[in-house]
Amino acid sequence: MEINESEIGRYLSERFSERVRIIDVRELSGKTAADQEMKKFGYGRPILVLCVIGGKRKRLVFHRIRPNAFGREREDDRAAAVWLDYQTFNVLPRHVPAVDMAALEDDGSMTSLGHARELVLVTAFRRGVPYAHDLMRIRDDGTLGGLDRRRVEKLASYLAQIHQLRLDEPRLWIRRLRDLVGHGEGIMGLTDSYQPDAATNTDKDLRAIEEAANMWRWRLKSVPGRLCQVHGDFHPFNIVFEKEDIFWVLDRSRGPWGEAADDVSCMAINYLFFSLQRYGCLEGPLKELHDLFWKSYLAFRPDDGIQSVVQPWFAWRALVLASPLWYPDISYDVRRKLFNFIHRVLKTKRFDYKKVNDYIA
Repeated sequence: MEINESEIGRYLSERFSERVRIIDVRELSGKTAADQEMKKFGYGRPILVLCVIGGKRKRLVFHRIRPNAFGREREDDRAAAVWLDYQTFNVLPRHVPAVDMAALEDDGSMTSLGHARELVLVTAFRRGVPYAHDLMRIRDDGTLGGLDRRRVEKLASYLAQIHQLRLDEPRLWIRRLRDLVGHGEGIMGLTDSYQPDAATNTDKDLRAIEEAANMWRWRLKSVPGRLCQVHGDFHPFNIVFEKEDIFWVLDRSRGPWGEAADDVSCMAINYLFFSLQRYGCLEGPLKELHDLFWKSYLAFRPDDGIQSVVQPWFAWRALVLASPLWYPDISYDVRRKLFNFIHRVLKTKRFDYKKVNDYIA
C-alpha cells in the first residue's frame, strides 16, 4: 500500500493542528555508490517529506518496515518494531528524535498513535465452560460418557479441518521453528524460568533439552511444505463448550501459520497430564480419550509425517505442564514423569501414541 502526498498533508495537519503545505516527497537513500555496494540489505525504505508546518520549513522521515527473514516476517513483528522505536528513540542522548507513531489504514489514510501507551484487544463474548473442566471431572471420578467421546471427535475434526489450509512460505516455517526453540514463550523461555532441582531438572537436564530441541529444529528445516494454518495454543483451557458439541476457541497465539503437530500435541498431552494425576500413567478413561483423539485426527486428516515431527512440540508443552511456576500444585511424581517424557520423546525418531507409558517410565 502506497502513502500518497495528499494523505501525508492531511495527516500532518491533523497531527500538528497547523496548516501544512507539502513541498516534496521522495524516497530517502542518503547512500553513496560505495555505501550501496557494501550494504545490499536494509530494514525499510524511508520517505523524506519536505513541508511547511505553521509557516516553518521542516524535513520529516516516514519509516516503513518491510517484511524480512530476520524477525520481521509477520505484520505483528513490524508493528512491534515501530512501537519499540517510538518508545526508545527519544530517551537516548543524541538519537534522531521520533516525532510520532502512525497507523496506515485499509483505505490508505493515516492515524496518529503517538499518544498510545498500551494496546487493548476487544473481542466478542461467548458463553461456555472450559474443556479443562471435563478433564478435571474425569480425573476426579474416573467415569466417561458418550458426550466425552463426541467432544474429542469434534475437537479432532476441527483441527483436521483448519490444518487443511497450507501456505508455501519457507521463511515462515523457519520462523516458527526458531520461535519454538528460542522464543521467550518457547522452549528456551521455559527452561530459563526453571529453578535448578536436583531431583527433576538440573541445569544439565535443561541444557540437554535445549540442545536436543535445536537439533530437531535443524532436522525440520528441510520440510517447509508442512506449513499450515494453526491455532497455536490449543489446550483445554482455551476451548469453551457452549452446548453439548458446540465450542469456541480462545487466545490464538504466535501467528496463523505453523505445524499441525503443535496443535495436536498441545491437546494430546493434556490427556496424559490429567491421567498422571489420578493413575500415575496414561490409563483408564483418559487413555481412551487420548487414543480416540489421535485416531480421530488421523482418520479425518491422514498425515504419515506428523509422528516424525511432533517430538519438539511435545517437549515444549511438557515443559509448561511440569513447570512449578505454571502448575505449582502438581506432585513431584507427575513432574518427574513429564521430564522423563521430554527426554525420551526427543530421542525418538517416530513417536508412537500407543506407547506413551514407555516414554514416562
